[in-house]
Amino acid sequence: MTVPCILAIDNGTQSVRALLFDLDGHLLDKAQVAIDTYQSPQPGWLENDPEAFWRSLCEACQLLWAHTRVPKEAVRGVVITTQRGTTVALDADGQPLRPAMIWLDQRRATAIPPLRWWWDAALRAIGMRNTVRFFQKEAEANWIAQHQPELWARTAHYLLLSGYLNYRFTGRFVDSVASQVGYVPFDYRRGRWASPWDWKWQALPIRRSMLPELVPAGTVIGEVDARVAQDTGIPQGLPVIAGAADKACEVIGAGCLTPEIACLSYGTTATINTTTPRYVEATRFVPPYPSAVPGHYNTEIQITRGFWMVSWFKEQFGLFERQLALQRGVAPETLFDELVNAVPPGSLGLMLQPFWNPGIKVPGPEAKGAIIGFGDVHNRAHLYRAILEGLAYALREARERIERRSGRRITRLRVSGGGSQSDAAMQITANIFNLPCERPHLYETSGLGAAMLAAVSLKLHPDFATAVARMTRIGAVFEPQPEHARTYDRLYRRVYCRMYRRLQPLYRDIQVITGYPARLADDTP
Repeated sequence: MTVPCILAIDNGTQSVRALLFDLDGHLLDKAQVAIDTYQSPQPGWLENDPEAFWRSLCEACQLLWAHTRVPKEAVRGVVITTQRGTTVALDADGQPLRPAMIWLDQRRATAIPPLRWWWDAALRAIGMRNTVRFFQKEAEANWIAQHQPELWARTAHYLLLSGYLNYRFTGRFVDSVASQVGYVPFDYRRGRWASPWDWKWQALPIRRSMLPELVPAGTVIGEVDARVAQDTGIPQGLPVIAGAADKACEVIGAGCLTPEIACLSYGTTATINTTTPRYVEATRFVPPYPSAVPGHYNTEIQITRGFWMVSWFKEQFGLFERQLALQRGVAPETLFDELVNAVPPGSLGLMLQPFWNPGIKVPGPEAKGAIIGFGDVHNRAHLYRAILEGLAYALREARERIERRSGRRITRLRVSGGGSQSDAAMQITANIFNLPCERPHLYETSGLGAAMLAAVSLKLHPDFATAVARMTRIGAVFEPQPEHARTYDRLYRRVYCRMYRRLQPLYRDIQVITGYPARLADDTP
């Protein structure tokens, strides 16, 4: 008999991957196509032709069918997970009006729609006015309306990348509730578009008619038609299932279905997430994101530059490793563990605060990165270890925030993302959290989570608990080392937890004097 499987398409930031999973969570085959079509017309801008995303997806699928031994008739359905916060503007005929704005794009609107006086007063009274202004300036729709007003006037459909790919597959303007992470008028508590009187409609130029129909994750939204089958090689008539954002899929793909298990994602943006049936704001007034499990939430806290800092280190200080890696034919990052292991835990007092990007609430908009404790003994190895330690300290603080706000203890850690492949990073995390760190059995956790979502949707598994039990497993486990855990606990409590509060006034002075980061509002302290 043919073993049933799911085709999961993971359209990440760096590549598109077409992945075949069986119902026991085995990755049967994959094909990967790098996304090399990004454009940066000005410094800090990042765009891509929406059609290029579709071409990359089709190429990945065709590449998969060209070399896999899995018969197409084994595939029961297709599901898509995508990068978050990437926006696409289409005209009335469904054609792109401009390049998609990627979530990493740094442009900001300066002319933002005014709120009615009662909303402005209410938001100011509860300390939310700066957060709303941040939302408005970050919103891609506000930038387009300000700088390309004629184009915005022709915008009939405003979608996230997930909605655009769903449209290309089905011809419907439909998207998953669990993909709505971005600057759009979404009600995170209720999992639907904001009510007509919500402040978000005043803060943005978006009209309700521009937005797609929202459906729960796991909804069958159509079938693969003849045109899509020709472009992708996916069998015609196969069900297309509404997926979830890549981080949401990663959480369930790592097996984190209940609040006591946290998923750490060591990617470009480092995050900590738990899955909960309760609406819990881990940071006050900052909503949790929709989970891939309908009716649930992810209590996500981000370190926006996360393991990007490893790339930063590689470019700025890793010339030796890059050259040696070329000679050995390996990735430079594989050599960095040697640097870490050459330095004792605590990096001889070198402490890093990883706020290379400012935040909204915690840290605030004035935040900057900091490194303290330099001495003549320190070298590149100490700096690299301090980066890994600083990220783990920040995520431990986020864990404690989630625990306080949710009233639930986190007792287990699953770590996924590119950084999870570093044994040194895993051991440091285990020691700083003083908890075992578990690495999932495979790297493709976002794709696996999407496949699990599809398996439950198609009744191939009866529920998510069964899917997690059948399709996820633990690979390596890194146990905390008591002596090092004690050292890290003292450094965390007596140094790291005090750094931001002590440095915050200096950050504000830097902001006032240099204008960087830009002030968000007239009432910024």
